[in-house]
Order: sequence, then structure tokens, then C-alpha cells
Amino acid sequence: MLARAPELPADEVFLDLEDSVAPLAKERARANVVAALKGGDWSGHTRAVRVNDATARWAYRDVIDVVEGAGDSLDCLVLPKVESVAHVQWLDLLLGQVEAAVGLPVGRIGIEAQIESARGLVAVDAIAGASPRLETIVFGPADFMASVNLPTLVVGEQPPGYDVGDAYHYVLFKLLVAARANDLQVIDGPYLAVHDLDGFRRVAGRSAALGFDGKWVLHPGQIEPANEIYAPSQADFERAETVLEAYAYWTSADGGMRGAAMLGSEMIDEASRKMSLVVSAKGRAAGLVRTSRFEPPA
Repeated sequence: MLARAPELPADEVFLDLEDSVAPLAKERARANVVAALKGGDWSGHTRAVRVNDATARWAYRDVIDVVEGAGDSLDCLVLPKVESVAHVQWLDLLLGQVEAAVGLPVGRIGIEAQIESARGLVAVDAIAGASPRLETIVFGPADFMASVNLPTLVVGEQPPGYDVGDAYHYVLFKLLVAARANDLQVIDGPYLAVHDLDGFRRVAGRSAALGFDGKWVLHPGQIEPANEIYAPSQADFERAETVLEAYAYWTSADGGMRGAAMLGSEMIDEASRKMSLVVSAKGRAAGLVRTSRFEPPA
């Protein structure tokens, strides 16, 4: 897996020291992670390592060994099971000490905070502002479901009998608002039935519709649908680009310096511009290319 990961078309790859590693293998796993970071060609990927949670006995040594061994080949650390501001501040402080000790720029390595419990969700507004290193809020569905006693064994799926609405809507939206209020990315957690791509698409579609930036994948087969689902459609991308061009024209001297104008049958204004910037940025990040242009009236 470590050898193949650099070849996959994912935006970020994280190497795990937490739940996917048995307790007796934790120390050996650190060496494997350092070797993979130093030896692999990670061009085009954000390089991350998920350490053990702040209360675990392995956590401090995870940070020290990985950053001392491969800090110059690392973009961020994923901190799981975050439940308080103190967890993020602990990692921020330790990271700064290790960076300074090995001659790395202090503050360069980012933090992604994974929210996986009721306690973490209650505190997420404060957690999202806990450190300037914080880049991303990540949903951890499996531990969260256990935390609130959801009576299902299928991670991310609706609990049996919940046939109206979405049992996760409140959770996802609360994470989204906390992240955006602090200018952070927000990422949906994994779908564990790795060969059920229809299920993956269904679950991913919920968070994509809310505006989440992406979703963790556990299998190479999930990457293509994830890249598709979290990108805008070509039609929406084209429309957003057209709105931006039209608004720029109508607010210019040539367009009469109008604050609001008609584009076809729709009124556009400053709010339209802001909405279109979001869709345009997501489309460009996904590699979409414009095929049409706004034509000002003669």
C-alpha cells in the first residue's frame, strides 16, 4: 500500500499510525512511514500522517519520530479523536518544539483535526479556531456513530428505521459551519464498504451537496467517483464563469456601472458573484475547462 500510494490520483495521501495499526506494530509503523515519506515520489500530493490521538500513549513519540525523521517531506499531521482545544494546542506546541530542534520553519507543518465523538462535535466551534496551523476539519463517522449510540453497523448509512431525512445532516452542517467560520477545509470521513460504489456515491453525495471539499477514500476504486462527486458539473462551472464575466462587465464603465443586472432570465448581483466564485474555484481545482464565453450586448 505504501509503495502504490504515490501513484494514485488522490489530492492528499495520509499514512496511518492510528486505528489501522495494531498496538504491537505501532513502533515499527513509524519507521515504515518515515521511509515511505523519504523514499516515495509524492509529487502532486499533500503528504500527511495520522498520529495517535492526544490521550494515547503512542502520540508524543509518533510526532517526534515522524517529524524528526521526515519533517521536510511532510505537509500536515492528522490528529484523530479531537475533543477539546487542548488537544490541538498540545500538538501545535509539540510540533513547534520538534521543528525548531531539527531546523525546520516553525509553523510550516499543518494540522487536520478529526471530529469523532459527541464531545468533539459540541466543542468543534472552539476547536476550529484553536491554532493557526489548523487547515482542515475531518468527520470520523465510525467512532462518532459509536459515541452517540446509533443502532447500525454500516458506517455512514442511515440507521434502520430512519426513513425520513438524513440522520447525519446536523453533524455535517455543524462541522461545515465551524470550518468555514475559520476559513478551513472540511472533509467527510470514509465509507467502509469499499466495493459498494453505489453506496459510496450515495453517502458522498450528501456532504458534496452541502459544499464539503472532499471525502476520505479507503480503496483506489473510490477515488474516481470521489473526484467526480466533489467537483461541480460542467454546466454549473460554465454558468459560474459566465456570471463572473457578466457581472464584471455590468459593473464596469462600459456596462453602465450597474450593481444588479439581468443575465438571461436571472438577476445577478454581488451575492451572485460570491456564489459563482465558489463553484468556479472548485471547477478549476478539478481541472474543468471553459468552453463558452459571455458576449456583452452590442
